[in-house]
Amino acid sequence: MTVQFTDLTRHAATDRAISDAEIMDLRRSGWGDGMISREEAEAIFTLEQAIDDPTDTWSDFFVEAMRNYVLNGTEPRGYASDAEADWLVEMVKRDGKVCSLTELELLVQVIEKGLNVPVKLKTYVLDVLEREVLEGTGPTRCGGELSDTHVSEAEARIMRRVIFGSASDRPGAVSRREAEMLFRLKDKTLEEANAPEFERVFVQGVGNYLMGFASESAHLSRERMLELQSFVADNKANVGRFMGQMVKSAPNAFGVVFGKKQTVPTREERVAEAAEFTGYEQEWLDEMMAANGQVDSYDQALIEFIAEETGEA
Repeated sequence: MTVQFTDLTRHAATDRAISDAEIMDLRRSGWGDGMISREEAEAIFTLEQAIDDPTDTWSDFFVEAMRNYVLNGTEPRGYASDAEADWLVEMVKRDGKVCSLTELELLVQVIEKGLNVPVKLKTYVLDVLEREVLEGTGPTRCGGELSDTHVSEAEARIMRRVIFGSASDRPGAVSRREAEMLFRLKDKTLEEANAPEFERVFVQGVGNYLMGFASESAHLSRERMLELQSFVADNKANVGRFMGQMVKSAPNAFGVVFGKKQTVPTREERVAEAAEFTGYEQEWLDEMMAANGQVDSYDQALIEFIAEETGEA
């Protein structure tokens, strides 16, 4: 960390404000080589929690810098390590609150734009999201406001970005715990003037969990990606080692290569199977809808959506 960077962050923290010109100086002095060090990242976070009224320029710089540090600070790029996930959670928790313009937006973008992150970070982001939707106030970086009296349009948009994010539980699809979070939020705000967008997120999110297809190979773990990168980078790799890797990672690979008949369902067959509404899913749905003692308008919209998708409308 350069002396100039240290002086800039210390001065801004003392003033509890930072100008656009100072932000540009921070970008030049701390990000000149395209990388943010742990020391610089902690200084930026400390400054974030000292600033009274963050500007849009500061919010954009903070989110971009911290997202890149968490997801691209170590190889493989796009993944957060356990250490980076722990660090991010610790830094957000440090002042006991989540700024919606900066820290909430950072958490959302890590899930939205990352390739994969540790489960503990996914869990923390979902917990923060649920709490902020119910209790948070203040402007959001994506536009609109958090509300502690109802689900606002901005909050519904943030939910969509998280549950369908590429580093979420099921990339491009919704997991059971995400669907259950949507039900809890619906039940707790049922009598409030929620934005129409929330009903759409609820119906599409829960409907996706019940009937959507998610490829088991959509998420590659950070450890597996490191193994693959190491193998590709090894200039001593030979055919024998390559075939050995195939056996370990895909036992049926030789059947595919050499024409052995496979019984693995096709993608189209798996998509069709996922779209079937099973008895287990019906039991889960009945339990979730019974939680508030009524079939409310959100439940009814979900039922109609499922009926239409299954051809029973």
